[in-house]
Amino acid sequence: MAWTKYQLFLAGLMLVTGSINTLSAKWADNFMAEGCRGSKEHSFQHPFLQAVGMFLGELSCLAAFYLLRCRATGQSDSSIDPQQPFNPLLFLPPALCDMTGTSLMYVALNMTSASSFQMLRGAVIIFTGLFSVAFLGRRLVLSQWLGILATIAGLVVVGLADLLSKHDSQHKLSEVITGDLLIIMAQIIVAIQMVLEEKFVYKHNVHPLRAVGTEGLFGFVILSLLLVPMYYIPAGSFSGNPRGTLEDALDAFCQVGRQPLIAVALLGNISSIAFFNFAGISVTKELSATTRMVLDSLRTVVIWALSLALGWEAFHALQILGFLILLIGTALYNGLHRPLLGRLSRGRPPAEESEQERLLGGTRTPINDAS
Repeated sequence: MAWTKYQLFLAGLMLVTGSINTLSAKWADNFMAEGCRGSKEHSFQHPFLQAVGMFLGELSCLAAFYLLRCRATGQSDSSIDPQQPFNPLLFLPPALCDMTGTSLMYVALNMTSASSFQMLRGAVIIFTGLFSVAFLGRRLVLSQWLGILATIAGLVVVGLADLLSKHDSQHKLSEVITGDLLIIMAQIIVAIQMVLEEKFVYKHNVHPLRAVGTEGLFGFVILSLLLVPMYYIPAGSFSGNPRGTLEDALDAFCQVGRQPLIAVALLGNISSIAFFNFAGISVTKELSATTRMVLDSLRTVVIWALSLALGWEAFHALQILGFLILLIGTALYNGLHRPLLGRLSRGRPPAEESEQERLLGGTRTPINDAS
């Protein structure tokens, strides 16, 4: 069945904003500018401040939810309000996981390429599958186990491509390895977040925009407060600011003042995460979870192609092989092969409604599937 103009718009919005989210963060990392107190020119490495900006983008989804609820007042649309009362503090544990995982990924993005960053995030399938068996009592089918194995193989190939690629002064081999490992560690935390959301949050039938916004509120407030002690905590070689501390927000604002394009990149990151969450939720509702996963895979291709075109990284053929293996792993784990097999065996695809239920019931994407 042909897509409507609105559905095409949602699909395009998800693909574009999802790509902008990673590319704008990497663009900000590539800038060089002077900092505070007359410090010499240095790269913009402020991952925790960037994470605060991401949570600000998620927080805007809460404003969108209340605007929709005001608009729906007096109408028959009951999808805006939850079907049963819930305690907003239920979102605190997932928000803490999101805060930790996001911060680690922004640190890693300073050390590795944008395409490897996006591809290695596919490792979340491995840990989500294992944790769902251990803590949610799920039983994975053979195709899901094969998907996990394929994902592991794909990660090995992508990691090998990073080892064999040429590295410049900005991305040394040791930093690339550290960055890749940090991304994998972050996916473990994201998987824990998904399990917590599945076990404690989804059963309350909370509107997705409200869920994203509430977690964004917790993440924004907590991480903003943590910027104060981070200003004094020494970080050694992991620090990207002249003071050598874990985060120097004042230095970041000074750099933004001296290089306004950094502010453009940060605003692109904040706004793109808000629109990406809205578009992702709407694509799942209007089309299917399968479409959302396909678009998410296309996002990796767009990020990789633009990174090559902008000269941010060098081409390596192993990345193509790694991406294809990761794509196969994602398809197997989420059951994207079943509609094709059903069409071959019965001559027609299965009902899209049952497909959505199987994909969303078998494994959920995190409420705030960020970057």
